[in-house]
Amino acid sequence: MEDVEAAFRAEYGRAVAVLVRLLGDIDLAEEAVQDAFTIALRRWPRTGPPPSPAGWIITTARNRAIDRLRREASRADRHAQAALLYAADPPVEEAPVRDDRLRLIFTCCHPALAPAARVALTLRLLGGLSTAEIARAFLVPEPTMAQRLVRAKSKIRDARIPYRVPRDADLPDRLHTVLAVLYLIFNEGYTASAGQRLVRAELCAEAVRLARLLVELMPDEPEALGLLALMLLTESRRDARTTGDGDLVPLPRQDRARWDAALVAEGQALVRRCLRRDQPGPYQIQAAIAAVHSAAPRAADTDWGQILQLYDHLLAVAPGPVVALNRAVALAEVAGPAVALAEVDRLDLDGYHVRHAVRADLLARLGRGGEAAEAYRTAAALTGNAAEQAFLTGRAAAVAPD
Repeated sequence: MEDVEAAFRAEYGRAVAVLVRLLGDIDLAEEAVQDAFTIALRRWPRTGPPPSPAGWIITTARNRAIDRLRREASRADRHAQAALLYAADPPVEEAPVRDDRLRLIFTCCHPALAPAARVALTLRLLGGLSTAEIARAFLVPEPTMAQRLVRAKSKIRDARIPYRVPRDADLPDRLHTVLAVLYLIFNEGYTASAGQRLVRAELCAEAVRLARLLVELMPDEPEALGLLALMLLTESRRDARTTGDGDLVPLPRQDRARWDAALVAEGQALVRRCLRRDQPGPYQIQAAIAAVHSAAPRAADTDWGQILQLYDHLLAVAPGPVVALNRAVALAEVAGPAVALAEVDRLDLDGYHVRHAVRADLLARLGRGGEAAEAYRTAAALTGNAAEQAFLTGRAAAVAPD
């Protein structure tokens, strides 16, 4: 079971991307890959995992697709698709994007789909995220997200949107959505919305890999550079975010000697490249904030004034309640917890556990232990991540009045 789960986390997106390229049909590709993992669940516990789990999954999914096409074939094009799948070396499309997964991101980001649907569908296909996980990323109810995914697939089918690599001229117009997809995949990996583990390292690694490819593809796009810098600087802290037992360690308490110095140096160098371009955007500003954190040898040395100025800039170019919430954390360090609490209480983020956790911290700093404990308990109830739940529940107990 563990081998199958590990293969699913690592290879689902790659397998779907390969099958979509071969079939040009999302539903058939997803069903074939899901069938392959179902077969793996039956066989691998008896036989053990194959030498190449990824190759086994893709080959099995391809064979399942062939079987389905043969059963359902009623037209010449279905027979042609099956024949193509039988080919040992199917033709490779010449295009500017050669990586299957990055190609699928670009094709899912078709302008005919609503922006939110583009991102949600790509997270489903590439990240292997469940509908519930995607709904949490968008802060919407799960049924709402399920409807969006169904509508997106129906739009693709009914409008006959082709699954092909976009032309060079189409790439810049789709960049904004592609960046959003990579950002959300990384965030889901860095702090998983559900499950026992705080981090899904394979999603972080995949997001970084794709971001590097994107920078190679579009080296003159400063926001692509900014997103990669943000990922690297954030990823540099991963080993310090948990104890040996998997318990969450918040940023102020992390042992910064455990931060990855090579990733910090690379991320800071990318931020400097962005600054020289002087075309600031949301991802570049967030990367600059991460760079300020990374420059402080101790939490007490953090330049919160500069961070607050950067959040003011970010709020101007990308306004939103989550940005305002993050700004309030910096504001608390500069102007005090009472000022920040007033800002947090004005935000309409009742279903977002981080808002309640920030509010709890501010209340605790103001000596309002009972209210803080209640806010921590609310935050714990709203997150599906076991590591976060344990941390928040522990904080509730620590600040509760005797």
